[in-house]
Amino acid sequence: MESTGGLPARFRWKHWLALVAFAALCFAAAAFGAVLTTGAVRTWYAEVQKPAWSPPDRVFGPVWTALYLMMACAAWLVWLKAGLSGGRVPLTLFLVQLVLNAAWSPVFFGLRSFGGAFALIVVLWLAIVATVVAFARVSRPAAWLLVPYLAWVSFAACLNYSIWRLNA
Repeated sequence: MESTGGLPARFRWKHWLALVAFAALCFAAAAFGAVLTTGAVRTWYAEVQKPAWSPPDRVFGPVWTALYLMMACAAWLVWLKAGLSGGRVPLTLFLVQLVLNAAWSPVFFGLRSFGGAFALIVVLWLAIVATVVAFARVSRPAAWLLVPYLAWVSFAACLNYSIWRLNA
């Protein structure tokens, strides 16, 4: 019987099902944020003062799609290597940062609280760093898959701060 990662081939479909589950989880967080973001971007957010280096709105969707896919793959790699019990700490940190990620849009776009959103994104950034460190202990490729996400959230934090200051 052919094996994959030390497991019999008959378990291979469970690997792919787990990847789909991690992707569904990540894209559920994305969908939650998109509900508030989509309408706001076309209405009041269009009038918000933004720094000159703010990317066009059309950039955010493709970037976040790629990042959520990489996040799902990273969590999946940790699960493959450690399982749920062995990966409890890193996967819990992953869920915490995913919840914080999903919470940002309601604060920024729903409550229109630029300062509150900035405070939240700082906590999110710290949670991502903790997740990267925890993932690295289990799977270096999983940790590296989160680095673009950390970079983008760093950029988003700077953008959030600038918007807050420009509109205070």
